[in-house]
Amino acid sequence: MRAQLVTISGVQLGGEATARFVALYSDITEQLNYQRQLEHAAHFDALTALPNRVLLADRLQQAMARVRRNGTKLAVLYLDLDGFKAVNDRHGHAEGDRLLREIALRLRACLREVDTLARLGGDEFVAVLGDLGTEQDVLLQANRLLQAVSRPIEVAEGVVQLAASIGITFYPQPVEVDADLLLRQADQAMYQAKLAGRNQYVLFDVDAEIDQRDRHRSRDLLQRALERGELLFHYQPKVNMRRGEVIGAEALLRWAHPERGLLPPGEFLLTGADHRLMIEIGKLAVAHALDEIDAWSAAGRRLNLSVNIHAHHLQRRDFVPWLRGELALHPGLAHGQLSLEVLETSALEDLGLVRELILDCAQLGVDLALDDFGTGYASLTYLRNLPAAEIKIDASFVRGCLDDPEDLAIIEGVLGLATAFQRRVVAEGVETVEHGKMLLALGCELAQGYAIARPMPADELRAWVERWQAPLAWRELPPVAPADIPALAALVHHRAWLACLERLQREGGGLPEIRETPCRFARWLDSEGRHRNGGQASSQAMFQAIERLHVQAHEQAERLLERAPGTDETTAEDALQALRTLHDQLTEQVFQLLQSGQPQQ
Repeated sequence: MRAQLVTISGVQLGGEATARFVALYSDITEQLNYQRQLEHAAHFDALTALPNRVLLADRLQQAMARVRRNGTKLAVLYLDLDGFKAVNDRHGHAEGDRLLREIALRLRACLREVDTLARLGGDEFVAVLGDLGTEQDVLLQANRLLQAVSRPIEVAEGVVQLAASIGITFYPQPVEVDADLLLRQADQAMYQAKLAGRNQYVLFDVDAEIDQRDRHRSRDLLQRALERGELLFHYQPKVNMRRGEVIGAEALLRWAHPERGLLPPGEFLLTGADHRLMIEIGKLAVAHALDEIDAWSAAGRRLNLSVNIHAHHLQRRDFVPWLRGELALHPGLAHGQLSLEVLETSALEDLGLVRELILDCAQLGVDLALDDFGTGYASLTYLRNLPAAEIKIDASFVRGCLDDPEDLAIIEGVLGLATAFQRRVVAEGVETVEHGKMLLALGCELAQGYAIARPMPADELRAWVERWQAPLAWRELPPVAPADIPALAALVHHRAWLACLERLQREGGGLPEIRETPCRFARWLDSEGRHRNGGQASSQAMFQAIERLHVQAHEQAERLLERAPGTDETTAEDALQALRTLHDQLTEQVFQLLQSGQPQQ
């Protein structure tokens, strides 16, 4: 059948009416065939007859629109043959083209009619799978594609066996993406499959992509904030809890965000932030701290400030010369007025270098503190080789020391190490008076935290120092004897027991450890406690009062556990509050007993 173009014209003969029509026929079959060939060449691969990149983009966009409309999912699989170039070079391009056609047929046979398989060029193919059942179905499909590629293929000189690497990504994603980005994601995952050993598939990590995107955005925003002068510093006091003295303050970064207000670092500094940017912030922090120290000196007061320094800043070759230059601008600075805090985990990365830096800084009159101590893998060898003037116990251990025996043991261990190596210790995260009492009982006097003061602007710090007084419960509170530390551990176990009971009250279920007999505190009463205090006339009455409170606490707990189902929740909460009161009284009595001046062994 031929295609024709027909043109019809009217013919008038001596009047206005049309007398005849003339039709002109033109054969355009070859023209249409040529047009179809051009369209096919524009949208299909000449070698495999598969859709090319242009048609793939159009079909992928249509598939994404259907997904958004129907609430379904699609997958993009990016496949690259492993080692095809070597096969092509060995057997020639003609055989290589035949291999590609065979692979294309095999891949197409593995897919559904509704799926799209395209060749991007060379030995790269892309499959778009729409209307998915589950992601597991896609992984099974990927395995079928790998098996199809790996089946042997006969060539003129024998048999060739190929393999492939596949990268997979899914749509939709938590953050909207376009078709080009989906292809790039699948391409990246395919590259990871090659790095992992080839002949396998790898799923694109969308969460990591979003995290990386957020990291770049955060870095750019922070850079602009630095340029605009929106980064500033608040100061959190450090005190001697026992003597009620302010010993210094730590400079903490804040962002005066024009829309969101004052932001702490946790809301804008992502893990692994840009090193160059962190170095600039460190330089800004030191400059602010030195200016603040000078301002206090001009007012006739001494102020010691500590500044957090990023590990990459500390380990730069020009760090010590830079610091020397900064200090030269403030000739009135006394030894120890400026301290640098570095994370313990960072210090352990290059022990020798950090040791030399500590010694160099000490010669300049600048101390160095190991921050968040206990979160890394420090050993006696590390502590001996790092002559840091100060160790800061991580806030997580301090916050947990009242109800987690392991946190209490870590603090006790750090204090023991610090004493042995003559290091000053500061506890972070003192959020309540009770936290401070426990630290003082353990022998830790220096601390910072919300129970003392929240970070504040420099001008508020001056007024705060003038009026601050330590809580009465901290003043002149002596540490307990080393032999009485087990009593503190027993108290923490008792509080953990109470927390377990509170959780049972909220969530229901059975917790057999609630009825542990005897409990850890009871074991202390019947062993170390009775041996050290039960026979002393001066402490016998207090010891007996502790025993009574302990019995009452367990009796109250039993009544709470045995209450009938459906009991009024308010009544249950009242009973639980009574138990808390008994525990508080027990704790107070134990502290009085341990500090009553009984004979020490």
